[in-house]
Amino acid sequence: MSGSEDSAARLRWDDLPEALRDDLTDKLAGLYGHADAANAFESLAADKQQALLLFAARLGELNLWREIERIENVYGVGGVGMSFRAHGGLGDALAAHGRFTTRFAKHRDCDAGFCETGRTRAALHFLRAKGEASLWSVHFDLHAPAATPLSALRHLWREKVRGETPDWEAIKAVLV
Repeated sequence: MSGSEDSAARLRWDDLPEALRDDLTDKLAGLYGHADAANAFESLAADKQQALLLFAARLGELNLWREIERIENVYGVGGVGMSFRAHGGLGDALAAHGRFTTRFAKHRDCDAGFCETGRTRAALHFLRAKGEASLWSVHFDLHAPAATPLSALRHLWREKVRGETPDWEAIKAVLV
């Protein structure tokens, strides 16, 4: 997809709303070796900052943001995703959530997977690492594999056959 790390200005921690800073404080502490959340956030490239804000907003809408314990990696170019440690109830929360299914969700190298339903574009896809109960990753699929047959075909064509992955700008354009 188009876009680059330089397409958005890097944000400053103090410019984020106070509620968001409070929400990110424990989740970012230790990220990339930074002792505190402010330094961790400000060290992120603009694409990673933007991706993080997309996840905070979308997971907040779905009442899943509280399940994130600590973020370990985030990316916004070459795909939009993050790796994180979750509280013990994330798998149960996703299984009970009316917006997620295990259909088409699990990968060979993972113990569990959940795809968001009800969205044909910019759908969330959660994966739990094999042998690691609390280690998860989540990414946005530009075309949702579990939404409709046409969306599944678009997903397969673009991401699997052509190797195209969305950047944060493509995901944000769909979410706005």
